[in-house]
Amino acid sequence: MKYFILFGPPGAGKGTHAAPMAKKYNLKHLSTGELLRAEIAEGTELGLKAKELIDGGNLVPDEVVEGMIAKAFGKYRDVAGFLLDGFPRTVTQAYDLKEMLEARDEEVTAVISLMIPDELIKERIAGRAKIEGRADDAKPEVIENRIRTYHEKTEPLIALYRDEGIYHEVDSVGTIAEVEERVSRTVAEILAKA
Repeated sequence: MKYFILFGPPGAGKGTHAAPMAKKYNLKHLSTGELLRAEIAEGTELGLKAKELIDGGNLVPDEVVEGMIAKAFGKYRDVAGFLLDGFPRTVTQAYDLKEMLEARDEEVTAVISLMIPDELIKERIAGRAKIEGRADDAKPEVIENRIRTYHEKTEPLIALYRDEGIYHEVDSVGTIAEVEERVSRTVAEILAKA
């Protein structure tokens, strides 16, 4: 099994580029955001707890996210691997993922990092909020908190994965087609070396 992490700040295009990448390489796309939104839509206890945190621009507890991911790893067998989108988001989660995969005798194949500047993050999140009706993304203070949370808690993963030699950065500024081409080229290079 291949395990790819699609990485980057909010609004970098992870959701946009995950679907074509998953389809092309027969990967199961696991978006923590989608998994959580499904729980919220179903009104589960987990969903209600998650909604309160997300509405404030905060992260959902590790054990909740990791439980959903572990469940998904065991559920899908007819794929070549998994594309993790939105997980791990902290160094602790990265180590937890490593343990989760070691228990399966597996490891992270590569981290594909979509990078954009902070000003573009703000534009994209605000634009997405209007298009998708995502109220949690519409407030400037929530957007600022999400960017700050990314820099403080998620960005340190770059050094961790770079040290492991599995970190690959992709410029996510440009048209969807241009970025998709860069992502495809990067994945092709990774798989050629695997």
